[in-house]
Amino acid sequence: MGITKTEIFTDEQNHLAVMLKALAHPARIAILQHIISANACICGDLVEELGLAQATISQHLKELKSAGLIQGTIEGVSICYCIEPKAWAKLEKQLTGFFKTYSGINSNCC
Repeated sequence: MGITKTEIFTDEQNHLAVMLKALAHPARIAILQHIISANACICGDLVEELGLAQATISQHLKELKSAGLIQGTIEGVSICYCIEPKAWAKLEKQLTGFFKTYSGINSNCC
């Protein structure tokens, strides 16, 4: 696969693609679901909860943080993670708008 020419797309398209790419792995979905269901910052219990290696979870957390979907704070020797509320709201708004662009009226087009 070639290099994506991101400069030909809008900032909104690029941002949505980055966030969706971060979501495009079942482990990351599970991590986000766990953080959301805990309704608190998560500090290190993801290994026991998900059954993945610490290094694997750390890599997935890094991807989610790079996409801006979660934020982390250092507490002692561990990093605690929680949902980044502004990014989450923006993702919801962008996806809602994206899905609303399709009306479904001409569903017999192909």
